[in-house]
Amino acid sequence: MSYQKRTAALASVAALAGSAVLMSAPVAHASVVDVNYQCKTPIGDKSAVSPIDIKGVKSGAGYRVTMSWQKGVSSSPVELGKGAMSPSATIVLGGADSGTLAVSGPANQAAIPANTPIKISDLTGTYTPKKTGKVTFTPGVLTIKALGTTTTCTPSNTPGPALTLDVTAAGGASDSGSSGGSSTGSTGSTGSTGSAGSGSGGGTLPQTGPADSAIALGTLGATVLLTGAVGTLWLTRRGRAGQARR
Repeated sequence: MSYQKRTAALASVAALAGSAVLMSAPVAHASVVDVNYQCKTPIGDKSAVSPIDIKGVKSGAGYRVTMSWQKGVSSSPVELGKGAMSPSATIVLGGADSGTLAVSGPANQAAIPANTPIKISDLTGTYTPKKTGKVTFTPGVLTIKALGTTTTCTPSNTPGPALTLDVTAAGGASDSGSSGGSSTGSTGSTGSTGSAGSGSGGGTLPQTGPADSAIALGTLGATVLLTGAVGTLWLTRRGRAGQARR
């Protein structure tokens, strides 16, 4: 085989190997789900439907999970001044994991007029997987604390998962293990803090869904391509040196 044909063959193999590595990168699945909240308030029952999305970003050994509301829920018969309302919620874990993830956020940054739907700020928490597999994240119970009262809003329509992550636990534990994933809610920066808890269950979510895995695999693909290029250059120089000696 001529040097030119060997060079072309090596380049093709390297390119195919790099493409295969990139195509194997895991992808997280996220979608907006409508949640029909039934709220128990100090002045009676109320209901509201809000589209909710959940995102997960790799952060250290775990994932930073953010829950966002696109519409307000419940309301107050009196104005809520700045910092008077503190929200928190739970996210139900499924798939390879179980239990709940606690998320919380800052108190309201501006006054909320009376009889106006309460817009919930983004709530965040940290999810640390203890098992490997696909984990689903579904909106759970919302809790609103304001002026010494507590309003609890529970989904009544059994919403589907808003996020699915394919995660790997430290040490590569499978979902047959007994330990569960741990979770921690964050506190707000102003006003009183939202309630936080810890979820249990196992399981392992690219951004949306982890982009880090795709980046790492992309780097491996680039390394394969670079290795092929170096081999091609060495063969070409060797061929020229042989022709010079002749």
